[in-house]
Amino acid sequence: MENFKIKSYTKKELALLYFPDSTPETAVKHLMALIRHNDMLCDELSEMGYYSRSKTFTPRQVQAIIDWLGAP
Repeated sequence: MENFKIKSYTKKELALLYFPDSTPETAVKHLMALIRHNDMLCDELSEMGYYSRSKTFTPRQVQAIIDWLGAP
């Protein structure tokens, strides 16, 4: 995605960028499954203060996600 901007995103917003044809709930489940299956990404997000009940990703966390998963 050429115009992807690094900023704070809710889980739903970011998930829908990765899975635009899914419902919001399904998109979040898919994104979180991708994150959970990448131990190094999970560790990096955890070090940045992310925990499973977080509703948003900070710009640093978004950068880590796209570093590991690629831009949506």
